[in-house]
Amino acid sequence: MEYNIVKQHEKGKLHAIERIKALCDEDSFMEIYSGVRHNCTSFGMEKKDLPYDGVITGFGKINGRQIAVYAQDFTVQGGSLGLMHGKKIAELIDKAIEARCPVIGINDSGGARIQEGVDALCGYGDLFYQNVRASGSVPQISIIAGPCAGGAVYSPGITDFIFAVDKISQLFITGPKVVKSVMFMDISEEELGGASIHSHKSGVAHFRCDSENDCYRKVRALLDYIPHYYGDSFIQDNKYKFDAKKKGKQIAEILPENSRAGYDIRDVINCVTDDDSFFETSAEFAVNCVTGFAKIEGRSVGIVGNNPSGIGGVLDCDASDKIARFVRYCDAFNIPLLTFVDVPGFIPGPQEEQKGIIRHGAKVIYAYSEASVPKITVIIRKAYGGAYIAMCSKHLGADFVYAWPAAEIAVMGAEGAIGILYGKEMKDPAKAAEVAAKSAEYKTEIMTPNIAAKRGYVSEVIAPAETRTRVARSLEFLSRKHPMDAPLKKHGNIPL
Repeated sequence: MEYNIVKQHEKGKLHAIERIKALCDEDSFMEIYSGVRHNCTSFGMEKKDLPYDGVITGFGKINGRQIAVYAQDFTVQGGSLGLMHGKKIAELIDKAIEARCPVIGINDSGGARIQEGVDALCGYGDLFYQNVRASGSVPQISIIAGPCAGGAVYSPGITDFIFAVDKISQLFITGPKVVKSVMFMDISEEELGGASIHSHKSGVAHFRCDSENDCYRKVRALLDYIPHYYGDSFIQDNKYKFDAKKKGKQIAEILPENSRAGYDIRDVINCVTDDDSFFETSAEFAVNCVTGFAKIEGRSVGIVGNNPSGIGGVLDCDASDKIARFVRYCDAFNIPLLTFVDVPGFIPGPQEEQKGIIRHGAKVIYAYSEASVPKITVIIRKAYGGAYIAMCSKHLGADFVYAWPAAEIAVMGAEGAIGILYGKEMKDPAKAAEVAAKSAEYKTEIMTPNIAAKRGYVSEVIAPAETRTRVARSLEFLSRKHPMDAPLKKHGNIPL
């Protein structure tokens, strides 16, 4: 098979076959459906022979394990998707479901093949249908390695993880030309839908990569953290390292003396998980929370944490969406969940209310409540109001909830509570001492984690240095957890 590799190199991009080889283990890729051609006989298409109809499909191995992969070839009719092009990909996904292996799509396409009319739309429809069938059955990973416009964006949008590459990836429903004709706005492809836009602002891309080779390296790394199909059992990596003495000292020094001061929740995560094992997802989006995968004693776990270094760790619309989707992914593939809580509440104000914080916040509650995997929660510091409940509290089915001694579990912070309960007294300077005493009493009698422990809402109050051991032993205990029978229904109706 001859490939127009030079044409891609002139654009600073790898060719489709080079991309597949860079992704797969050496000499493991086997192409299928290479003889497929389009069947369009209009608009001059009858005179065109499009090799493999513009998309290379096949299977190979990554880290010794089977995967299905396809790569659109922009040098063949702009990588445009027609009927047979779409059917090839759909057939590949269907076979991946049967073979129980991940599907990786490398997208580099100008969109629907206009010459094929409704047949091109059929090709997209077949593809979308198989994407949905595969969801929760086998992992689906999308690599955006060029333009991805119009209908082409919806297949990646359905998949589990999207990788974007700086200065190469573009995703948008309508391109700059349409935006200019409809909205009279001049905007570049990069400004409209580049890698930075979708990793930082829209949250569409879960990973932003410096180069194509960096992207393929990260995809290979991700596959070491996630099951390759529903029901897949993890093989424990016994190469893990963890310096308990060193990490125990570090974790005890993370919290600032001032309870209002911020810190990076990643410091806590790295003190509890195996050394250098945290693999963050959506790192640039909704920085007030952190999600990702890590290893604990060599086994994969999904991590969620409020991050006080990002707008105080509050829950807003974007953070809620980020957390809910990650939780549902972990639950779909039986990955245990470890949640670190330091949340002052859902963000107040008209802007987030008008964006639908009620609807978005409800997704977090729904996702955690629905999840039947082992769920362990560690309350680090603040856990206020509805946000406390939403962040995998005992009330939403957490198996074990541990709290540090500095934890504050209450409807709201002391200042807000005293302002409501003793508003009149606060206006009287003569009663300042009384108000101060009430504030101190609220902190010691209401907010302390010992109250929640007495009620059974907290499994144990632990020292920070105990966290790793508590979490590891709890995960070991829950390793054979079997979900209880759910109420009879087809499926729930998550707020979207």
